[in-house]
Amino acid sequence: MAESGPSSLPEDVLVDQKEGKSHTIQAGSHLLLQLPSKEVRQVRIDTNPGGKTINLGKFGSFKQSCLVGQPYGLSYEILPDKTLVIMPPTLLEELEETGATNELIVDAGEYVQPLTSDEIEVLKKSGVHFSEIIKKQIETHVNYELKTEYSKDKYRKRKEAKFAKQMAILEPSLFNVASYLFEKDPGRILGLRVDTLSQIANLANLRPGGRFLVVDTTGGLLVATTLERLGGSGTVLYLSETDTPPEFPIVDLLNLKEKAETLKHLDWAAADEEHVPIRAPIEPPTGEYKSEGQRERYEKRRQALEAQAQLREDLFAGEWDGLLIAAQYEPFSIVQRLTPYLAGSATVTIYSQYLQVLAEVQAKMRSLPAYLSPSITEAWLRQYQVFPGRTHPLMNMSGGGGYILHAIHVYDDPKASSVLAGRRRRLTERRSANRVAETSAQGLESDTPIENGGLDVEMTSAETE
Repeated sequence: MAESGPSSLPEDVLVDQKEGKSHTIQAGSHLLLQLPSKEVRQVRIDTNPGGKTINLGKFGSFKQSCLVGQPYGLSYEILPDKTLVIMPPTLLEELEETGATNELIVDAGEYVQPLTSDEIEVLKKSGVHFSEIIKKQIETHVNYELKTEYSKDKYRKRKEAKFAKQMAILEPSLFNVASYLFEKDPGRILGLRVDTLSQIANLANLRPGGRFLVVDTTGGLLVATTLERLGGSGTVLYLSETDTPPEFPIVDLLNLKEKAETLKHLDWAAADEEHVPIRAPIEPPTGEYKSEGQRERYEKRRQALEAQAQLREDLFAGEWDGLLIAAQYEPFSIVQRLTPYLAGSATVTIYSQYLQVLAEVQAKMRSLPAYLSPSITEAWLRQYQVFPGRTHPLMNMSGGGGYILHAIHVYDDPKASSVLAGRRRRLTERRSANRVAETSAQGLESDTPIENGGLDVEMTSAETE
């Protein structure tokens, strides 16, 4: 394999100076592979790749060590010796239309394509390059010259997707991972499309250093989005019905293990202020440890109980910056439960596949003074194929991207007043204080003795009369 990989690229290209994020493939990291058939697969490089290989079925297999240290975004051809060679980038060329049409093409089966599948298998086993196989198919195709230039281009791409042993490395960014999960199994992530996810992150005002409450049943996609936006600083408190910390494969796929330290977990019972958790003993009944292993187990238990107690105190102290919900639960009960812990101007962002669910929540929130301007937006996306002379919307697209309810939390205090009213009140108090001070000063001046020819004569009201 060529050695002109990451060592020849500028350092600021390979490492994000702001986040310290490497843009090269590291041992132990996850990545996405795009095959010629446009299928995307998830793979992981072992911490000690050595001579281990990755098998892609009919597209071949290659050694993991060939990818370590290489930048994302490159395309490779898989060689028979299980090594990789970097492919040069392809250029988009505008096709020149000719007078050919498809109206004279007749599909006559084997007569149109005399090269049989058995002959193709023989060529593949003999080590013939896939481009030669495609070339032979084109030469023996009876109706190939009758096709339009666009049809010829589609035919070549279909054959490349079938025979080419190539792949492209996609960086497991939030956009690529969300798109991959949506294409693979949209039901698993509640139909949460990537454009909807970006709107949720924007409306929730996710930012580094923030403190957010998250209720997520999308397999961790909303949690991973929050962690990625926080950038390793802040707190993400995930609430669920289980008392054990969950495992999110999406967080691992995004290579966010370092940033996942800001992720905390509480179950719904522990999130209740009146709940008294059942605590396991943190010391043996006799007060003496039988072994060092027993001491370590009790110490871990004690640390876990202290961490949970501290986390409950942090939750009940309030002043959280936002609440994000993307779950199959009834959302308004969750909002009512967690609203007392939100700060002023905190965001409430709820996602649902169905409009009626959010419409009911919006109607209830409008009657409560604690929520400002609850509004519902619908995500809409149209994808385009962009080629010279062939730009048009895609034929197959998702019908909808779900709905988002967004509101601002305000303090429900009957004594609270607007900023303008507060300024007027303070101005009135200041003027009253000034008048009192002036009156007191005038009173002091009337009681002061008057100097007359070196004699201090104190004027009284009787003398004046």
